[in-house]
This record gives sequence, C-alpha cells and structure tokens, in this order.
Amino acid sequence: MDTPNLSIMQTINSAYEILEQSIMYHNGNAIGTCAALHSPSLAAENYSDCFVRDFVPSALVFLADGRPEIVSNFLQTVLALRTRKRLAAGHEIQPGVMPASFRVVHDERGEEIVQADFGERAIGRVAPVDSMMWWLILLYIYEKNTGDAALAKRPEFQNTMEQILHLCLRDSFEVSPALLVPDACTMIDRRMGIYGHPIEIQALFYGVLRIIHSLLEVTDERQQSLINAALIREKALLNYVRIYYWLDPERLNEIHRYTTEEFGIDSINILNIYPESIPDWVPEWLPDEGGYLVGNVGAGRMDFRYFALGNFLSIMFGLTSDMQASRIMKLYETRWDDLVGAMPVKVIYPALQGVEWQVITGSDPKNAPWSYHNGGNWPALLWQFVAAAQRAGRGDLAERAFNIAINRLRHNDWPEYYDGRYGRLIGRRANFKQVWSATSLILSHKLLDNPTLLNLLP
Repeated sequence: MDTPNLSIMQTINSAYEILEQSIMYHNGNAIGTCAALHSPSLAAENYSDCFVRDFVPSALVFLADGRPEIVSNFLQTVLALRTRKRLAAGHEIQPGVMPASFRVVHDERGEEIVQADFGERAIGRVAPVDSMMWWLILLYIYEKNTGDAALAKRPEFQNTMEQILHLCLRDSFEVSPALLVPDACTMIDRRMGIYGHPIEIQALFYGVLRIIHSLLEVTDERQQSLINAALIREKALLNYVRIYYWLDPERLNEIHRYTTEEFGIDSINILNIYPESIPDWVPEWLPDEGGYLVGNVGAGRMDFRYFALGNFLSIMFGLTSDMQASRIMKLYETRWDDLVGAMPVKVIYPALQGVEWQVITGSDPKNAPWSYHNGGNWPALLWQFVAAAQRAGRGDLAERAFNIAINRLRHNDWPEYYDGRYGRLIGRRANFKQVWSATSLILSHKLLDNPTLLNLLP
C-alpha cells in the first residue's frame, strides 16, 4: 500500500493507543470501550459511555489479537443490564431490547455500578433496535472465533436470544416480511426520515435470522416452532429485499413506467409506488452498470437515498446476490467522489437540503446538509466498506479507501466525522480521539492483511 505521508505502522500504533486508553473497567475487569476519550471538547456527556454498536469494531480487534475475555465480559455485562427493570414514559420496555450504551459510575456508598441507557438519555428518547442485533451477531462471532460454545448455552443467554427472536417475529399489522421500526433507532439516531423499514435494520435482521439456529438450542416444540418461523422469515426477507429494495437502470425504467392504483394479486406495482416520486437526481446519477439497495420501502413509498451501512451489511451477510454486490461496488467505482471523496465513507447520499431538510429533520442544525448523519463522511464505516468490497471481489477499492483514511485520520486527531460534499472538512461538532474511527482503521488493516477474517462474519 502506498502511503506517502505517514507510515502505516505509526498510524496503526497511534490508533492502538486510542483503543487502549478507551478500555472501560468494572471491578478490575475490562468490559468495553468508551465512544471517545475524555476531553473538555466532548460534544455530549454520553460519549464517555460504551455504546453497543460502537464496541463491535473494538471487539473484532480484540478477538483478532487474542483478547477474547474483554468481549466475553462485554456480552455478559450487556445481558445483565437487559434483565433490570426498565420503565419509560409509563410503560416497560419490551424484553429483548438491549441498551444503547452503559457507563460505570459510583453509587452513594462509593461502589462501582454499571448504569445502562435504553434511550432515556438519547436525543429524541428513542430506544435502539440495532443494539440487540449487534449483540447477537457479536455473540456468534465470539463463539466462532474462540470455540467457546458454553457462553451462548447458558440459560440466561438462551432466554435472551429467544426473547429477541420473539420480539422480531411477533405478530403485527404488517404484511411485509421487513421489520417495522421508528426513526432514530439505528446508527442514525436523530430524526432523518428513516422510520418504517430502513435497509440497515433489514440487513441486521437478516444477519440475526441467518445465525440464530446455530446459537439457540431447541428443547421443545415451542422453540422448534420459533426456529421454523425464523427460517421462513429469513427466506422471505431475502427475496423481498433483493426484489423491492434493489435499484439499477433496468429497475428504474420499470418504476418510471409503473401503472398505479392497481388492485388484486396480479399487480405489478404492488406497493403502489408513484413514478413521480423518483427524485430528479437519480436518473442522471445512477450509472449504467451500477445499482444499490434503496434506503426504505413501504406502502406508496420508496426512499431513493443511498445509505452506506445498510448496503455494506447486506453484502457482508449475503442479503444481496453476487450480481447486486458487484453492482454496488461498481457504483462506488463510478461515483467515488460522491460516496468516498476525501474520507471514507459517506453515510448517506445525497444530503437533504432546503425545505426537504426542514420538514424531514425538523431543521436539525447538527444534521445540516452535508454534515453529521445528513451526508457526512464517517471513518467508522471504513471497516464495513473494506469487508463488503472484499466479499464482492473488489479488494482494489478496499485498498484505495484505506490509503485515503490512513493519510488523514492520525493527522486530524481521529475525528468522529467529516463535513462537506466531498468530506474535506473536519466535522463542525465532531469529537476528536473517537474510538470507533481508530478501531475501524485497525480492523480495516487486519482485513486487508488477512482476508480470512471475513469467515468470522455471519
């Protein structure tokens, strides 16, 4: 790899320093990593917490380095927090829901306790949906890496996995096999119009459905029925996403010529998507050989925005076909400046602007156009891009993105995100010494040096 400005190992060592300083301890045991190293410039006080989703790249680095005990402690800590009574706005949060984050504090007697946040300290007070899915996927990766099957077989782990599956498969008013969730329940934890069936959640849900049968022990007919339902849902979700979320020039032409207000089982436009809803930017931007999974699909609704994480996870977990994975990477190759630019990787394209930004975000100043979640560039997404590119046979794109990141992150003091259409500006409200920016680079380096690490993924 050509890195003219910085030595790779100097930068990786700097990233490891961030990781080591971020380790959180409870009664002498390492149980996680904080979101960002403490400093007077922290944008929010909960960045001293360990976030479940943020810890995943840290966990994968620890596993690759032969330090599985930290990951085991984390899995057990989150599990213990889940079992505590949680009341919010007069009702109890559903069993199976995992905390967004946790911290170690001292009680009135000076003893260390672990305090969870189920969304009550979050912007908008939304409980995360992705935490329980990331926790379960990490449990699978831990077992596959260490061979320690005893942890998942513990009764409390089995009970939790069953509750997660019940929660995701429960009867609802939905006909679609996709999972219905509220806005702000994912990595994009502020109002950004992703309520409904965002692709990120569908990809995580599919990952859970793929692995649950290998973790959950079947001891009676009720559990067997639950596993059977998961297998049926897995196949249905696979077909649904590949058909209805997929957009390439051929599919775009179909939507452009859709007949609306169709009735009956023979309808072609079954979701009643109006051709007039196609944004002006899509036909010119979508390359002939490219394609992607749109951000959201529902009744009379298709969100044509490109959401990076959902597409990466779909490739990583096999939710896309080989052809679709190849076309997503072709989209990156053709629209590199838009989707990667000066810092991998842009979280959403394009940004919401003008009246659309005002209405959908509520005029959120942090999610101003081309900033933060609204078109910002996030180094934390680098490792998923590297993994997805390798899975799609485009290791050249993975190395290209890595070389961009390694030449800037250390020099910029490990920012949380970057601003601007091309990610040339350090985020206006970005934290420095952001841990998942550092661990994402370490993990990307490991994946490029040893692609067999991909075998640990679902």
